[in-house]
Amino acid sequence: MTRASMAEFSWVTALLGGILIGLSATLLLAFNGRIAGISGMVNGAIAFKSQEAWRWVFLLGMVLGGGLYEYGLAPEPTPLSSFAPWAMIAGGLLVGMGTRIGSGCTSGHGVCGLGRRVGRESLVAVITFLSTAMVTVFVIRHGLT
Repeated sequence: MTRASMAEFSWVTALLGGILIGLSATLLLAFNGRIAGISGMVNGAIAFKSQEAWRWVFLLGMVLGGGLYEYGLAPEPTPLSSFAPWAMIAGGLLVGMGTRIGSGCTSGHGVCGLGRRVGRESLVAVITFLSTAMVTVFVIRHGLT
C-alpha cells in the first residue's frame, strides 16, 4: 500500500470522531454506570443475558453509525484494503487475545480509563498499544517492501 492509495486525512473529521467517542463514553457512564470498553462490551454481549441487552444496542449503534458515515456522510468512499482476508482475521484474533490479556482495549483504557484517572494500569496499557502500533506501521511500511 502506498501513501497515494491512502485516504486524505482530515483533522475536522478526526476531531468530530473523537468528540463523538468521548461523548458516547461519557453518556454511557453517566446514564448506565458502565464503561464503554468495546472488548468488555462484546464479551458481555456474548453472554446473552437479558439485563445485558444494552450492550447489543450500543454495539449496533456503532455499526449503524459507521454505516451512516460511510454511505451517507463521508465525502468519498473508504479505500478498499489490499490485505488478505486471512491476515485480517488473524490480526483480529490476536487483538482479541491481547484485549483479554491486557484487561481491556484501547477504548476501555485510553478513552475511559485515562479519562477517569483510574491509575497506572491504563497509562501503561495505552503506552503499550501506541508503541506496538507505531512499530507495526513502521514494519509494514518499511520492513516488508
